[in-house]
Amino acid sequence: MSEAFDIIKAHYAASDRGDLDGMVEAFAPDVAWIEMDGFPYAGTYVGTDAIKSGVFERLGREWKGFSADMEELVDGGDGTVVGIGHYSGTYRATGRSMRVRFVHVWRVRGGKVTGFEQFTDTHGVRAAMD
Repeated sequence: MSEAFDIIKAHYAASDRGDLDGMVEAFAPDVAWIEMDGFPYAGTYVGTDAIKSGVFERLGREWKGFSADMEELVDGGDGTVVGIGHYSGTYRATGRSMRVRFVHVWRVRGGKVTGFEQFTDTHGVRAAMD
């Protein structure tokens, strides 16, 4: 497998451990993180601090047991890695749970994560929140 594959695999392993610093360890300073339109945190976040506060900290605060369970990691070559899996968790404000499919497309250049784009079932996430 490629260096990019190993970097993204390490990101998901850190996520499984609840290790936020480990999750962002290989992020480039100007990493662009895209949350899908329709997702509650939709938008583009640039830089580690923006990603932590705009995505990861909100997920931890608003969801009980939120997780991204990886099922398959695909090395696309040329620094592209695709992760396929499920999100799950319970929205604290409603007590409703969800389990939805996701696809993550990662870009790695020079040993650093430079891009991330999320594709997911936004309707299933919103249903747990309403």
